[in-house]
Amino acid sequence: MNKGLRPLDTAFFARARDRLRARADAAGLDGLLLLSAPNMAYATGLFLSANERPVGVWLPVSGDPILMLPGLERENAEGTGLTDLRFYDEFPGDVPAVLWMLDQIGRKSIAIDQLDAALLDAARAKLSGLDLTDYAMLVRSIKKPEEIALTIEAAKFADLFLIRLHAAAGDIIAKGGTEADLMSDAMGHARGALMAKHKAAFSGTPMGITASVHSGPRAALPHGAVLERRPQPGETLIAGIGASLGGYHAESGVTLIVGDISPEQNRIMTAMQECNDAGVNACATRQTCTAVNDAALDALRAADLGDAIRHRIGHGMGLQGHEAPWLAPGDNTQVQTNMVFSNEPGVYRPGLDGYRTINTMIVTESGVDTPSRFQSDTPIDARVIAI
Repeated sequence: MNKGLRPLDTAFFARARDRLRARADAAGLDGLLLLSAPNMAYATGLFLSANERPVGVWLPVSGDPILMLPGLERENAEGTGLTDLRFYDEFPGDVPAVLWMLDQIGRKSIAIDQLDAALLDAARAKLSGLDLTDYAMLVRSIKKPEEIALTIEAAKFADLFLIRLHAAAGDIIAKGGTEADLMSDAMGHARGALMAKHKAAFSGTPMGITASVHSGPRAALPHGAVLERRPQPGETLIAGIGASLGGYHAESGVTLIVGDISPEQNRIMTAMQECNDAGVNACATRQTCTAVNDAALDALRAADLGDAIRHRIGHGMGLQGHEAPWLAPGDNTQVQTNMVFSNEPGVYRPGLDGYRTINTMIVTESGVDTPSRFQSDTPIDARVIAI
């Protein structure tokens, strides 16, 4: 039950900085300037809401890191354990904050993970070399056991939403309940359980649940909004859930049928299961991300559902709910042990209905683990809402 689960500690972030330094050294750089909020969190443990005020951490291959923030973040910076803290007054300032950071670093060969194009020429003029590769994301894509433990725990609460929805939806709909009512009930249940178990230990780190519930013809919208609409007998109802703990994300999702499952609905849901399994198998055999996407979606095409495909099969997860690598066309990253992905078969038939399932996949030495358990615990013929 992970009773002793705790947020990542300062030793983890120190090791993360060492991994980042090694990556910079291998690239022939003097260091990395990290400006994106997830990379900042990975390197320092500092979870700040992204806003207009730039924040940055300079990680030299040799020497101490420099944490550079607006002055209003002084107290947060002091909690990181880093010793070289530097502050600028305010945004936008007479000198853009990122250029001020480069002045603090000096004339070196560096990589910056993100940079406003308007600052590109000025940044190049201050440096001996500029690389715009996001090396931190490359390091972050391979998770450590402490990170995976948080993902596994988060997945339990995404599943808990679905368990509650499956159990309570029939009564709620019978009483005139809408998509919004279904989501409110399941959200309150799952979020309450998450907070009851982890709020004390994880206070000050990101944690929570996001969800969508939409039904009928509107289920054909991959990102349909939740409305005051009552699901009707015979319709599909899609629920997609994201949960996070200590900043790390997991997802779970399912398509339920209001009332009895028709033969056509069963056929589609079976094809989606085959799509999911093909994605798992392709990850387990360490194919490229593009090849994983192709293998999974080919299962839908084989079921004559190719015209109903609207999106890739999945994406990476970690400090962001959606992050690289992408199980999609154009990403030739080789799947590796300890990568974490979503697996999201989707079938969308505009004007008629839609279907989507979501599992979290963790690539292991021996294959793929799936901490999202709702689908495996709830076979297709049981994915009904009795009314």
